[in-house]
Amino acid sequence: MLRAVLAEDRLTDDMALRILSDALLLEIDPLDYCVRRLGVPQAVASARAAQWAGLAYHDTVPRDLEGSCEPARIDALAQIRSCRLQVFGRDVLFCAPDFSAFLRLAEHVRANPDMRGRLCIVPPRALRAFIAQCAAPVLTTSARQRLARRWPWASAHLELTMPARIIFSALLLTLLVCIVAAPFSGQPLMIALSILIVAAPAVLRIAAVVTMRDTPPPRLPRPADVDLPIYTILLPLRDEAAMVPQLYRAMSAIDYPPEKLDIKFVVEADSTVTIAAVGAYLRDSRFELVVVPKSQPRTKPKAMNYALPLARGEFIVVFDAEDRPAPDQLWQAAARFRQDAGLACLQAELVVDNGGEGLIAAQFAGEYAALFGLVLPAQARWGLPVPLGGTSNHFRTQTLRAIGGWDSFNVTEDADLGVRLARLGQRVDTLASHTLEEAPVSTNAWMAQRTRWVKGWMQTFIVHNRQPLQLLRDLGWKSFAFFELIILAMILAPVLHVTFMMTAGLRLATGQPLSEPGGQIWILGYLALFVLGNCAAFLVNVIGLARLKKHALIPLQLFLPIYWLLLAAATFRAVHELLVKPYYWAKTSHRPARDTGARAQAVPERKPTPRSARGTKTSAGRSARIRFPS
Repeated sequence: MLRAVLAEDRLTDDMALRILSDALLLEIDPLDYCVRRLGVPQAVASARAAQWAGLAYHDTVPRDLEGSCEPARIDALAQIRSCRLQVFGRDVLFCAPDFSAFLRLAEHVRANPDMRGRLCIVPPRALRAFIAQCAAPVLTTSARQRLARRWPWASAHLELTMPARIIFSALLLTLLVCIVAAPFSGQPLMIALSILIVAAPAVLRIAAVVTMRDTPPPRLPRPADVDLPIYTILLPLRDEAAMVPQLYRAMSAIDYPPEKLDIKFVVEADSTVTIAAVGAYLRDSRFELVVVPKSQPRTKPKAMNYALPLARGEFIVVFDAEDRPAPDQLWQAAARFRQDAGLACLQAELVVDNGGEGLIAAQFAGEYAALFGLVLPAQARWGLPVPLGGTSNHFRTQTLRAIGGWDSFNVTEDADLGVRLARLGQRVDTLASHTLEEAPVSTNAWMAQRTRWVKGWMQTFIVHNRQPLQLLRDLGWKSFAFFELIILAMILAPVLHVTFMMTAGLRLATGQPLSEPGGQIWILGYLALFVLGNCAAFLVNVIGLARLKKHALIPLQLFLPIYWLLLAAATFRAVHELLVKPYYWAKTSHRPARDTGARAQAVPERKPTPRSARGTKTSAGRSARIRFPS
């Protein structure tokens, strides 16, 4: 059978046995070995195996046949290998067997020749595409309601009601007004609260610096290919055709056994240009296309939830359109998961590599260097909730499904998921591997993205505080206090920094001099808060950038107070969007990285030749038309 699949006349039995032995030693299905390592197209391998077994073959499952392939469990979709349909009034089983199943089928058909007209072989990818299309309505419903069904009081769709949004926005604005008026009305409670909101993240940043590790954790050795599990990569895209070549190259550079990669481009159905761009790369058997039907909400987490039941990997990771992960990231994550059975999620470090393209990009680079290089690792060490990044977070697939996947209606699904994992007692840690990203370089692009982030933090804060006593029981006092203070600070701190300066200016503008009783205290107090917040942020940004050897960006961190003004503007925009369009996803446009954008090229042919197969050649064959042997 192997000689038939490889279609090589000079392939002796001994050579075929060596290839078969290599595949079995790697615990790889021999058909997958031929496809992924020897470069035989999947459709060609299936067609040749079907011909060898004397079975009918078709490139796809015909779409207009009667029958059903809906699974009993939606999370079992990825394991389906066959479906029964009606062809000219008789039942036909369309199947995509593995090597062992082919052998059994061939033996069964030889013993029962009448079965030949009731079996048709299709490529595994074609069968999965057909099943996904049949299950599209169920997948769409699940994508929208998976979390609500499992955990209704943690879903933004149910808990983010209009009254809740109005009350939150009113309380937020009232709090800001009271803090601004505190020096004039003598409200010590307000100044105490503002001190707490600003001091909490500042203390967190300083503590992260003080407790940072002097040496990185020991690097785990790369596991052998046989010890690595199937890994699913989700690549959610919408209107990103220009990014597909770069993304393909980045995924192709990952150091992981090709037969154990399940890479899925997850594209919105109305992104036709992106779908066409992806289609050019589907000759590579590692990649598949999942088309997400148009439905509300139009969010990234809804698209990922749609693809989640189709994931075949034991572990799963999400990468964005502009991401370029380090080649070692997947095997490092797999090794960590296997080493620590209690680990539910790993967050890789996100590194901005275009910080030199302007002031906003430089501030963004400093922010990421501090957050992913210092602050999040510290939070993980301290056992606090870890607000995940929107990309390069690795999960156990079973755990992700069990907790309800992502919240399709939360526009910062990463922060919400980090809180939910903490509430369920699931441990999150950081991964010593990086992913390169591009920061927005224009004010409009940055503002749209940051408005969405702040709106999502507001959504997360509202949803998880709808039942505060339950939240306290789930998190415990330490994590509960951290969540309340830090998420509130992420929302309010930029506005408070601007407020402190405005208040000091108003005291002077209204003729209240420093010599007036109490005047000096208010002015010095607000000035101290402003200095504390900015110095703490400046400190972690500088140390984070120095750690990445991005020294040229350090002087630009002196413009951090101006950056706070932009952050404050994004906060007010987020409040407005929370009220009028809470689930609107402001799409961030990306562009190819400067060092790779000019190198877009045709899809390279993958013809790896392992040691055991040297001297053999594979030739392409034509896919047979569907026919039923007599």
